[in-house]
Order: sequence, then C-alpha cells, then structure tokens
Amino acid sequence: MTDVVLTEQRGHTLLVTINRPNAANSINAEVHQLLGAAWETAQATDSVRALVLTGAGSAIFCAGADLKALGTLGPAGVTPADTAHWGFAGVVRHPITKPIVCAVNGTALGGGTELALAGDLVVASDTSAFGLPEVRRGLIAGAGGVFRLTEAIPRAVAMELLVTGAPLSANDALRWGLINRVVPAADVVDTALALADTIAECAPLAVQATKIVARGIVDGAVPSEDTYWRLTEEALARLSTSTDTLEGIMAFMEKRAPIWSGK
Repeated sequence: MTDVVLTEQRGHTLLVTINRPNAANSINAEVHQLLGAAWETAQATDSVRALVLTGAGSAIFCAGADLKALGTLGPAGVTPADTAHWGFAGVVRHPITKPIVCAVNGTALGGGTELALAGDLVVASDTSAFGLPEVRRGLIAGAGGVFRLTEAIPRAVAMELLVTGAPLSANDALRWGLINRVVPAADVVDTALALADTIAECAPLAVQATKIVARGIVDGAVPSEDTYWRLTEEALARLSTSTDTLEGIMAFMEKRAPIWSGK
C-alpha cells in the first residue's frame, strides 16, 4: 500500500503531497484525515514556519472529491464524521497560523481550486488551469469556492467563472491576482519551497500574528465566514434532492451533455 499523503520537513517548511496520481489526486476519507493531521502537526510544531501543499505527478494537482468513494460509501467516504469540522480535504475549514503555499502542479478544477483558495499563496505551472465547474453538474462549489473566489479576484470576473463554470488559464489567474507565480511545471515545487523559505526567514511569531489578523482567525476559526458556510450548506441540501443534480452527475458519468429540467 502506498501512503496517500506524504509529508517531509525541509528546514522550516513542511512539504505535504497528495499522493494519488492514478486517482487524479482526488480526496477520499483517508486523504482528508491525513491532510488534516498534517495541518495539526504543522500548527503544533515550532520548527515548522510554513507549509507547501502539492499533488503527485505532473498532470493534476487535485480533481476534487473521489466520486468512487462518494458513490460507494456516501459522504463518509470523503469526509469522515469525526473530523467533518475540518471541511473538505481536512483543510478548507481548518485555518492554521502557519502560511500555506499551494504548489499547483497541474489542473486544479473544482475541489483543486478550492484547496488553492484555502491556502495563502499559490505557485502554478504554466500548464495548470483553475475553475469551479460545479454548475455544469447541477451543484455549487461547496468547499468555500462560491464565496472565496469573489473575495480573491474582482467580483465581475469571479461571477462569470462561477455561473458559467468556465476554466481559467494559469496566466489569466495570475493576471487577476488569483495566484502569485506561474513557472514551468518542473519548477513548481522548488519555487514554492523557495517562497516558503523566504517566509521562514522572517520572525515566526510576527508572521503568524500577521496571518491571524489578515485572515480573521479567532480560536481556530474564521467567524466572518460563518454565514457563508451556512448558506452554502443550505444550498447544497436543497440541490441534493433536485432532479437536475442527479441528471448532472449521470451525464458526467455517461459522458454526455446534461438535459436540464429546472427541477
């Protein structure tokens, strides 16, 4: 068995890798638990001053939820009940004070983009793409994407992406300020590690205090997001019983265009 999440401390940086390249680095319950545990370890380890999150391989950073696990086990196949408070992938509702650099080594649609939005800085390969295509499946970006994207880039740009499900190239993501660097694929992790090293050169308590204020972290949570999370959960609950959501999922699995009924 291969570890589905790899961790390695390099100096003052914890490098965390989603290691499921044959499953598009998708998130199942085990990945969720191990990523969340890595966040906890980083927060509790004084010698760790920054994290770098990446995906194994060179094609896909993260394809979102593991649909096979979801279909077989239901929500528990992706988000275990005992750590559901950490949010998708164990991290999207799991704010820590150590800065997180996402090294996006490939496509980051859906949950992959939401992981990037949950981080603090993003280095992306020149072949990567971002986007939240959930509306094309009868869903919404339920892991923070709907409200975080409108905070990360101009609202008009974000709304176009959200309601069309269209992807955004790495260069356009850089242009709109969604990411910090675009580099060749072979240089993504090294560039992210170098950025983390620059962070680690600064006074760690000052860096953490800065992130706490900038992100509005209070007692391990971000209270300003509470209403948005509630609205997201209510919307997902309504959609989960709709005919369109079922049609969107079936059309995706059958590789055909969906036929919407608006019901």
